[in-house]
Amino acid sequence: MIRFREFTKSFGAHRAVDGLTLEIEAGEAVALLGPNGSGKTTTLKAAAGLISPSAGEVLVGEPGRPPADPQARAVLSYLPQKVSFPEALTGREVVEFYRRLRRVDPSRTDEVFRFASLNGASELSVGTYSGGMLQRLGLAVAMLPAAPILLLDEPTAALDPDGLCAFYGLVERRRRDGNTLLFSSHQLGDVERLADRFALLVNGRLAAALTQRELADRLSKRGVLRLRLDRRPAGLLERIRAISPAATWAADELVIPGPAADRPRALDIVREAGAEIRGLAAEEGRLDVLYRDLVGSNP
Repeated sequence: MIRFREFTKSFGAHRAVDGLTLEIEAGEAVALLGPNGSGKTTTLKAAAGLISPSAGEVLVGEPGRPPADPQARAVLSYLPQKVSFPEALTGREVVEFYRRLRRVDPSRTDEVFRFASLNGASELSVGTYSGGMLQRLGLAVAMLPAAPILLLDEPTAALDPDGLCAFYGLVERRRRDGNTLLFSSHQLGDVERLADRFALLVNGRLAAALTQRELADRLSKRGVLRLRLDRRPAGLLERIRAISPAATWAADELVIPGPAADRPRALDIVREAGAEIRGLAAEEGRLDVLYRDLVGSNP
């Protein structure tokens, strides 16, 4: 549905994206992750047809067409990172303008206001909107057409809890309808909740691409079991290290890194050694830590 093939974009001497090859299948939700300046916005703008590749190609839809093609644009809906509308217009006037531009049924105006939780603000001028309300208005505009491909750049950046709930409801509804979603976010909670796959960009290059299952496996391996024992039986640490080489003592705690599947065997070894377990805590791997490690390993 969206294909980047050796996509490269340069702005003068600066190469914002370098040889990106990535395919997003129909009905799939893919999150673009990466530090500031890693190429996420450039990638989304290329998919929306707002910039052209310096090299390689970007294709959208079936059959694949360049995003600037009118038939390709008809299947896209794009929310930029920073939304801006004329401040003198009301929210309703903004939505009505885009509704007519996209040739959408008039009934959609009230629907998107309701979905975006902006009913009470539809008749207010945009100049009175807070940053979160402005972001909700942008979401309402992006959700107007029944476009099968959604491109969202930092969609939750300014949203309050009510706005987040509205956004999740919008996206999950569109996903149930089989829409394709490519979005960027610094909110790792958004990524875990919405994405089927994660593409990490660092310095314009694809550093990692993981499915939900692959991510879960990686996080599982980063889990830690902490056991507070009444004593330190001789040879216990050596036996534990046979299944968890990084196991160590920390005061009266036995710290055992590794996947959850190894924990029953570790508990059996402790019991066999005759130690009494006085406290137990299990920690799962954290996405933010994995993210920092992946970024740090791709300078």
